[in-house]
Amino acid sequence: MKIMGVRCLLAMAAVGVVAGCGTSGSHPTDGSAGKAAAIIGQPTSPAAVKAPTSPSYSESAAVQTNGGRGYSATLSARLLNVGSAPTGFSVRISTTEVKDPETPSPSATVPCSDAIIPLLSVRQVVGKPPSAMASATLSNDTDPDHFWVGGEVLRTYNDGTASQVMTEVRALIGHCPIVNTSGIGGDKEVFRYAVAPGPRLGDDSAHVSCSMTTASDVLECDTVLVRIGTGLVAVFEEGSDPGGSRYLPQLAAAALQKYQAAGS
Repeated sequence: MKIMGVRCLLAMAAVGVVAGCGTSGSHPTDGSAGKAAAIIGQPTSPAAVKAPTSPSYSESAAVQTNGGRGYSATLSARLLNVGSAPTGFSVRISTTEVKDPETPSPSATVPCSDAIIPLLSVRQVVGKPPSAMASATLSNDTDPDHFWVGGEVLRTYNDGTASQVMTEVRALIGHCPIVNTSGIGGDKEVFRYAVAPGPRLGDDSAHVSCSMTTASDVLECDTVLVRIGTGLVAVFEEGSDPGGSRYLPQLAAAALQKYQAAGS
């Protein structure tokens, strides 16, 4: 449980939002609550873990006018909120954002593990930095046996980078369908990626099927990525039990609708 707790902190730091990282004690009927944010994007040493800058999120239906580093009130207003999310979902809008770092595409000299996991978890993308970012943690505890945690990330650009990201995602899946990594504590982790059938949304969309297998567990980490003009809308699940991806189509449709309505 200590290792999973560290992973939870890493996931929070990577996305810049506070995920619902509880333990089995916080959701008595579901031991998966403590592993809900296990997919951390890439291996990171415990020494590198830093807590998010406070305040980190807001559950209010009203978007905060001010926030921390990288916060965009204008773009945050286009995220799902308690009024636009599907029934049963809670939303925590981040008030700090972490800038996209430089992430190389895998090639003959760049290992898949150095690029594909960050890209396909939508926490880091290739190309130029976005002109603005916004993100939120999504959760659903209506199923008494499974506590689900995911997220939404918005990025807007001033050029064609959004199209480039969609191209890179498909190319990376073809180049790196299976990625072997070592997690915290040296545990072997095997990530598997594929383009799955999914909703056709916006100008372009892709449902990235993702799973992480360890010696003792299998977790899903699917993402639905949608391009609309020069913007990207992504919804994803944070290391849920198999079957958690069933929420993504309705979340993606609702997120796209809110993104377009709030931007008109």
